[in-house]
Parts: sequence; structure tokens; C-alpha cells
Amino acid sequence: MKKLLILLLLSIQTVFGQGILGSWSGELNIQGMKLPLILNISEKEGVLTSTLDSPMQGAKGLPVKETKFKNTELSIDAPALGLKYIGTLKSENEIEGTFSQNGMRLPLVLKRGKTEAVELKRPQTPKPPYNYYTQDIEFKNETQGNKLAGTIAAPTENKDIPILVMITGSGFQNRDSEISGHKSFLVLADYLARNRIATLRLDDRGIGGSDRGKIGDTSEDFAGDISSAVNYLAAQGYKNIGLIGHSEGGMIAPMVGQLNKNVKFMILLAGPGIPITELMKLQTYQVSLSSGIPEEQARQAAEQNYDMYYFVKNYTGSTLEKDLRKYIKQGNPLMKDEEITPVVNQLTNPWFQYFLAFDPDKYLSKTKVPVLALNGSRDVQITSKENLEGIRASLKKAKNKNFEAIEFEGLNHLLQTAKTGALGEYGEIEETIAPQVLEKIADWVNKLQKTK
Repeated sequence: MKKLLILLLLSIQTVFGQGILGSWSGELNIQGMKLPLILNISEKEGVLTSTLDSPMQGAKGLPVKETKFKNTELSIDAPALGLKYIGTLKSENEIEGTFSQNGMRLPLVLKRGKTEAVELKRPQTPKPPYNYYTQDIEFKNETQGNKLAGTIAAPTENKDIPILVMITGSGFQNRDSEISGHKSFLVLADYLARNRIATLRLDDRGIGGSDRGKIGDTSEDFAGDISSAVNYLAAQGYKNIGLIGHSEGGMIAPMVGQLNKNVKFMILLAGPGIPITELMKLQTYQVSLSSGIPEEQARQAAEQNYDMYYFVKNYTGSTLEKDLRKYIKQGNPLMKDEEITPVVNQLTNPWFQYFLAFDPDKYLSKTKVPVLALNGSRDVQITSKENLEGIRASLKKAKNKNFEAIEFEGLNHLLQTAKTGALGEYGEIEETIAPQVLEKIADWVNKLQKTK
């Protein structure tokens, strides 16, 4: 009788497991920007396995370390991506749960089946065959040993031409810096190759062909990756190496410039120029306004967030998580513990702590190589006026004799021609990068070479 009972229990668990098998689709809403996700669950020898697809980011088959399903609760753990998902099977066709990544927690409802692929119009995306030289390469971070993979695109195999190492913004992105179906770095690399400039674009840690590396990494670790890329190119015979970074990449570029004397010039696309706590206050306000939140509420949210950022930035104790939770509760007595937890998780994440403490002036004020800084007047993430002014002030302090800081009217954070600059607009715009930005980058680099 006992054996029969055990067999019966096993058969029930198998039925439940089979009920979760297949593909499940959902959509994250990140400050108004929609990000589709697909979870693919399969079973092999009684063990559940799964992978994740992020169609808008061009990521497919991302590995999940652990998949569990018990008593209608699904648990997904992918530490290499810094994410978890815990949901409840509400019906045979719907899972309701919470998606967590690097301290951020968002509701995510998954529906059975894959969402139909939407044909996105991206007229600037180049299609092979390309009329220039390309090479997929691999190398290792010189200090941490993690493998990095990328693609060189060059008008010729001649190593005397200028070559730019491309640095993506925050989050996990592939070598094309794919966001909302836009392959910004592929478009930029293609344009530059057609204008006598080479590039090396890389998969971020844990994406594509690149190893995840250590858990709890920060912008400083990413700077090590880029510095290793510069040294890899130098070892291949390239002599005229520059950097081009977008958003956080525009913060990392000056860091690498101080680390590595092989860097001869740099381009900052929507990069920070003021202390990050000040930048984040402006970002909260502008993103809130662009999302339709009334001005007074947007102002209050910005002030409230700034207070928390300031607390974390200046904390000197040994129990940050506990003390931050207490601090938030004191200022928001009606806030529930389950609402406080995701905020605490995000603010105590190592990457975020490093980010909040960062002041671009520390590196920009020592940058003497030629610099081109570009931003758009409708950027709500890294506001153009304040950050370009900060970059100019720091470079003047460095007595840098060759720099330009330019604001393009009507462009957003991705340097697209935009109506509002809101995050939700990124995927709706067909243009990947405004042509005048592409032209300016190519002209500046080529003129720089003529003056040498």
C-alpha cells in the first residue's frame, strides 16, 4: 500500500509538471517601455529545464539554471542574468507572478504560447552581405579571466585606420546594443565602415558569446572588459584606437581612458556629466513627466528618490539593507513591507551602489585626448543641458584642447528623432539613429585623423 501511494504521488507531480511544459509569453512594463519575454519550459528524464527569449533585445535561448514547479508555483532562477521569476499557475493558460532582476521587481503575467512575431520597420538596419571586412573574435578580461566575444567591422584589413571599441549602456545587451528592435551599434558600425572607420562591438557579460563573469559586478568591472578589448586590438597591430560609449558606456569610456594609454580619442553618446545622484533626480522627474504624471507628483517622486539615493551614497554603517529599510519606512509609514523590499533590493545591489557614488568629473577632469560628446534635447534619461554643461566644465578643468559637446534638437536618449522622448516611444519610432548624428561622428573622426 505504501509503494502504491508513492507511485500515485509521483504520477500526480508528473501531470502537474507536464501542465507547465511549453512556451509562455508575457510583457514587462519598464517605465512605459514594453519588453516582451518568452519562457520555454521542457522536461528531460523527469527534470524541468527552461530558456528565456527577449525578442526586442535579439536574445534567444538564454540559459536558466533552475526551474521548479510544485503545488502550482513556478520558480525560475537564472543567476548568470541576475534574474528570478516566481509565479502561480492560475489556469491552464496563465501564470501570474513577479519578475526580479538586479533588485528591480515587476509584475509579469505569462500566457501559454509564443507571441506572434511583430514585423518591426527598421529601415536603417543593414542586411548582409556587407561590402566591408568583418571578423568575429574572442578574448579574455586580463584580470578576471571572463571570455568576451564580439565583431570587428572594418573598411579594410589595414590596421592603420581608426577603430572604435563600442560600449553599451546599462543592462544586459548584445553586441548590436539591441533595444526595442533597434540594433543601434550594428547601424552605427555599418555606417562607420562605409566611411573609412573600423569598430569592435561586444556582447555584454552573460549575453551571446561572452561569459557572465563574477556576480555583483559594477561599472568598474565593465571598464576592465573594455580596457582588455583595447589591449587586444593593440596586440593585433591597431594603433589608432578610440572608444564610443552610449549612456553608461559614456561613463565607462573616460574610466578606460585613464586605465589605458592606448586610447587616443573618445565619443560620448548621451553620457553623464554630473554626479549620478543629481542625474537620477532629474531622470525621475523627466521620465515621470513624459509618462503623463502631473508635475507636482513628478517633483515629489524626484525629491523622495533623491533622499534615498543620498542615504545610500553617504552610508558608512555595516547594515545598509536593514537601515535603509528603516529609513524608507520612517519617511513612508503607510508603505507596506512588500513594497519596500524591491526598492531596498535595487538600491543595495552592488552595481547600483557603485553607480550612485559615481561622479564623472573624477575621470573627465583628467581626460586630455580628443572628445566628442553628443546628446538630444528630448533625452529624459540623461538630460542634455545639464550633462553636456558638466562634460564641458570637466574637460575645461582638464585643459583639454580638442573637444566638442553638441546638443541635437528633437532627439531622445537613443538619438532618434522623437516627439516626446518618453521611453515607450523608443520602439514606436522607425528610425534607429538620426542621420545627422551618424554624419557628425564620421566627420569628426575622419577630420581628427587628418590633423595628426
